[in-house]
Amino acid sequence: MKSEERRLVVLRHAKSAWPEGVADHDRPLAARGRRDAPAAGRVLAGAGHLPDLVLCSTALRARATWELASAQWDAPPPVRHEGRLYGADAAGLLDVVRAVSDEIRALLVVGHNPGLEELVLLLAGGGSGDALERIGVKFPTSALAVLEWRGADWGELGPGSALLTSVTVPRGARR
Repeated sequence: MKSEERRLVVLRHAKSAWPEGVADHDRPLAARGRRDAPAAGRVLAGAGHLPDLVLCSTALRARATWELASAQWDAPPPVRHEGRLYGADAAGLLDVVRAVSDEIRALLVVGHNPGLEELVLLLAGGGSGDALERIGVKFPTSALAVLEWRGADWGELGPGSALLTSVTVPRGARR
């Protein structure tokens, strides 16, 4: 099969709250997270990085981030809530991504740190501007990293095979 351009966008969930007595998986977004998640959706739309498919962690804060971000688009793509994304390390995340259908050209993964940051650093064989350096310092809540690579299928994605084209940390306006 011929190599084709593919894009992987990773979105760390927006800022979450820490209510007493609530399990980690069930933590909601904090006020700042509810402001920042829509900003992430606007950044993705403005950059033309709308995905063909979204894989989203089952954690409440990740699902809420996706719902608020995708509400900024006219026609959100299909989303698959994936339990394996919650608490996954880079290797686990890569396994999930490699299993994506070859028909998908652009994929968005909504999840958690430290796994997302580790995945981006694992895959990035290079970066544009200071993107690679920035993600090595910190990948904060609501951060977006865009990786591009050429491959016949997602199963070929591996260490150092992608180019990190941007890292953005969208922030919503305070009222």
